[in-house]
Amino acid sequence: MFLTQLKKGFSLLAILLLLSSCSEYQQLLKKGDLAAKTKAAEEYYNAGEYKKALRLFELIVPAYRGKPQAERILFWEADTYYHLRDYYISGYKFERFTVAFPKSDKREESEFKAARSTYELSARYSLDQTETNEGIEKLQRFINDYPESVYLEESNKYAKELQGKLERKYYEIAKRFHHREIYKSAIKAFDNYLIEYPGTEYTEKVLYYKQESAYELAINSFNNLIPERLKAAKEYNETYLQYGKDENYIKKAQKIAEDITKRLESVN
Repeated sequence: MFLTQLKKGFSLLAILLLLSSCSEYQQLLKKGDLAAKTKAAEEYYNAGEYKKALRLFELIVPAYRGKPQAERILFWEADTYYHLRDYYISGYKFERFTVAFPKSDKREESEFKAARSTYELSARYSLDQTETNEGIEKLQRFINDYPESVYLEESNKYAKELQGKLERKYYEIAKRFHHREIYKSAIKAFDNYLIEYPGTEYTEKVLYYKQESAYELAINSFNNLIPERLKAAKEYNETYLQYGKDENYIKKAQKIAEDITKRLESVN
């Protein structure tokens, strides 16, 4: 019984302290002077209570425009949005900060977090990739500007991830032509893809579907076009077989090679 009452007492005390704290915070928002709001905003920010800090920053930032304190206040505000995962605003705020304070000791961190914010906004590969391209550009610029940065490893990781997303998107577009049996367009798309992304992880798949597209195009052509297209398919097939490592793809490509040989012999 005593322990139960004690627990209830502690719970009640915690609620009263919370209500008191909330009341003080509301009073600060409504009636606190600039110095008190600034001090509280910094304390909430350092304590990781970003929602409370943000409401105060929104109130005090206009008062510090053009003043020496603006640098740290504006950085805190941008970083608060960043920690709250409001990446549209944090990216914008950090970019504004680096322009306004080019000699700040927070510039490197700001540029990294601006780029990271754009990375976070990148959509899945099947959707519009505007932010993906912007993110790659910003991260690459950061990597070039700060080759010794503590954020270098993260920046390379994020840039590689975004690059992979673009590679996946355009690989899927090229493969769609193949699956829809639009073979001429598929071959062209695969060629362009290998020019654009020469070291892509999809190289083997691209080479396989390219030779398969050429083969299907050849065997479904008018008779007068078949010989020339079979020869082209044979070249693509041989290229794949030299490069290929996937056993399933290799077996399929070998069957295609056998059929091409038979067809060419029949034509001759």
